[in-house]
Amino acid sequence: MAEDRHILDGFKVLDFSQAVAGPTVTRIMAEMGAEVIKVEIAPIGDPSRLSFTHGGIRSSLFAQHNRGKKSLCLNPKSDAGAEILRALVRQADVVVENFSPGVIGRMGFGYDAVRELNPRAIMCSISAFGQSGPLALKPGFDTIGGAYSGVIDVTGERDGPPNFPGTAMGDIQAGLSAAASIGFALLHRERTGRGQYLDISLLDAYFHAHETNVQAYSSSRGAIKPARSGRHSPSYCPCGLFKGKDHYIAIVAPNPWQWEAVCNIVGRPELGKHPDFATNDLRVKQLPLIQQLIEGWFASMPSDEEAMRVLDQHRVAAGPVLSVAEAVNHPHLRQRGSVAMMDDPILGPFEVPASPLRFSDFPHTPTLRAPLLGEHNAEILRRHLGYSDEQIGRLRADHILHSEER
Repeated sequence: MAEDRHILDGFKVLDFSQAVAGPTVTRIMAEMGAEVIKVEIAPIGDPSRLSFTHGGIRSSLFAQHNRGKKSLCLNPKSDAGAEILRALVRQADVVVENFSPGVIGRMGFGYDAVRELNPRAIMCSISAFGQSGPLALKPGFDTIGGAYSGVIDVTGERDGPPNFPGTAMGDIQAGLSAAASIGFALLHRERTGRGQYLDISLLDAYFHAHETNVQAYSSSRGAIKPARSGRHSPSYCPCGLFKGKDHYIAIVAPNPWQWEAVCNIVGRPELGKHPDFATNDLRVKQLPLIQQLIEGWFASMPSDEEAMRVLDQHRVAAGPVLSVAEAVNHPHLRQRGSVAMMDDPILGPFEVPASPLRFSDFPHTPTLRAPLLGEHNAEILRRHLGYSDEQIGRLRADHILHSEER
């Protein structure tokens, strides 16, 4: 198998998305070998091109989330621009958009129009709240989805305000959900020959992240009301962040044998089978004492590294809370290839998170970069639609096509 081939080689994606959630799914597909044609509305293109710019020249945010794509920048409201898009829809395996509900339909490319042009196409819409429901038409972004989901409400100190999330979890998880849905829909199409419509929302992605809160509230008939609990789990103990010498250190050891190992490590083996600590629920009630014992042991150790060595030796699940800089440079993430290097034509080399998807038949992800605005206008029209240089020149002269000069 040729080295430059990947699992989605030969699939074509028409990408109307912008910002983060939609570009995440199409970036994942580009990393897996799909040809992604990113449709950008002239003259600005994806607004994220203007975010996190360095020296006002180039957005590293855009570069991260749009690597491996081809940029087609045009005026979709013109007859000629709309005809180009209709012709590309006829050839696409997947169409992705993340405008507010109804916008893509007003552009003439809602699912009914896409299905009429190409019954085999998979169309995926990503929005803050989904295409239906009381909130569907409300504007929203990642943090708004987190606020409505209940996730932000349970994040923060027990007696403090809720905390702003440190990452765009809803955007990224919605993108991963969309990628999975598209993959399953393509499998279904191989079996049936039929395309279909996918409705993915940031709120759904956030709400799906609750591992105990929803079922605890519901199965207790409301007796359990999940709330902020700060550095420690309200449901398991020990399970939380304990102060070490230089870092906070996460420890998760709620099972009996794990608890006994912790007791042996901190020099209190008698607590391992003490009736006051015999169950997880009892240990949750004893959290202040357990925190004092563990943090006292950390304080007695010569370093966090030595403390981690002892915890690892006893098979206690633990890890230091690393800064972004420490995580980027951690040897495990380096060896795994979790940190990807981009060599941007304007920004130069810089690092981004690599795709979390791994395939034994395709162990290497190609090095990709993000396009300049309208960089591939002529290539796309020539190769896919058979336009001549003269036709492309007229479209430029008529301001149907737009591109930025490097």
